[in-house]
Amino acid sequence: MSLSARLTRKSGSSFTYAFRVLPVEKRRAIYALYSFCRTVDDCVDEAGGEGEAGLSRWNEEGQRCYAGAPETELGRELANAVFQFPIPRSCFEDVVAGCRMDLTIRRYATFEDLRGYCLRVASAVGLAAIEIFGYEDPATRDYAIELGLALQLTNILRDVGVDAGRGRLYLPLQDLARFGVTEEALLTATRGGGPGRPPAVDALLAFEGQRARDQFERASRALPEADRRAMLSAEIMSAVYRALLDELARRGYPVTVPVVRLSRPRKAWIALRTVPRVYWNV
Repeated sequence: MSLSARLTRKSGSSFTYAFRVLPVEKRRAIYALYSFCRTVDDCVDEAGGEGEAGLSRWNEEGQRCYAGAPETELGRELANAVFQFPIPRSCFEDVVAGCRMDLTIRRYATFEDLRGYCLRVASAVGLAAIEIFGYEDPATRDYAIELGLALQLTNILRDVGVDAGRGRLYLPLQDLARFGVTEEALLTATRGGGPGRPPAVDALLAFEGQRARDQFERASRALPEADRRAMLSAEIMSAVYRALLDELARRGYPVTVPVVRLSRPRKAWIALRTVPRVYWNV
């Protein structure tokens, strides 16, 4: 088993169920893409991730992949992927740039500010992934961008407590002000403090949940019919994350740790259920 396959499976990501429907060569490439992005993200999120030094090293390795001269095992697997599929170099550069933002930016004033971050850390990955999946209609790039935003907004809503523990708050400050929620009130909620969560926090989180739900709808509308089957893996990702968003809503958008996760059997069932929907609209 390749290094990237081991890293992907070890991560326990919901994406693994989407990757399994791909033919072998595409699966190897998507494993390499995912593992590179996950490794870059770990540079800023995990202890011993090395921060800027790690980001710079992996950014340089990404550049070497396009020159056919990688120096690491993961780099060699990624180099094979960019040799086989027309993944834009800018996708990797954007992912690194987005993770670099996490080193210095702890708050986002507006949703537009947050959207710029999400385009780098999520939509750029989607734009790389569709080159592996294959597509005919250029409008599928819009689908990749919109779906990347939807997935990242769901991640943000799921991980409010985890991110708070790292000193980060991704919910736009403009939204907090709109609902009369102070940073301290939200951070207290992530610690499970106080006799109960203020209703204003509930309203804020419900608003963010609806924003993510609307984003999934935009992604769905953006998918050209000609590429629906080619995007089966992406549609499985979408279905799993929609179910996660629904589960967050059902539980009242909890913001404490541990975070809400779907069980493996449930994710597998969602993946299986998505296949006939994508292929035969049933």
